[in-house]
Amino acid sequence: MQNAGNQGHMGSVRKIFASRRCAVAIAMTLLVAGCSGNQGEPQLLNLRSDGTPDEFGILPTAPLEEPPDYASLPAPNPAGRNRVDPLPEAEAVAALGGRPGVAASRAGDAALLAAAGRFGVTPGIRQQVAAEDLAFRRSNRGRPLERFFNLNVYFDAYRSQSLDQYRELRRFQAAGVPTSAPPPNPAR
Repeated sequence: MQNAGNQGHMGSVRKIFASRRCAVAIAMTLLVAGCSGNQGEPQLLNLRSDGTPDEFGILPTAPLEEPPDYASLPAPNPAGRNRVDPLPEAEAVAALGGRPGVAASRAGDAALLAAAGRFGVTPGIRQQVAAEDLAFRRSNRGRPLERFFNLNVYFDAYRSQSLDQYRELRRFQAAGVPTSAPPPNPAR
């Protein structure tokens, strides 16, 4: 009879060890999954798409217009643009005070490039900055559980490099630089 009781005790001990082994296996799986992931370029800002169109990527078309005389219409051109299609670049130029359709003068471009490069140009600066940013993102890619649950760590990673716009505004105003009316400070 004691042997049967001993076997019952051993069965419960086996269940405890089996459940502990199961818990350890799950923990190890989560740990490995959190530590692995994308070994290429780290994604600090995880944007998700649910397959629906991006409402900011859809450009509204202008309303259809009926021409005053159908005989004066130009011949159809398959490579031409539709008159009601939006022209985002021309609209941006007009919104910034420029004249759409007027090409920028090459002399103005040359003067701008000369002013921008007056202290010299570092060859390969784009590749250098890209390599430095990749190293920064790899060293700030988030903790394992943040990576496992695909959380955004972009703002935490770049917080030390962010600019306090209201402090800069006060600094410019104290220096006497004319500034436009800023948006209200949400911290106040």
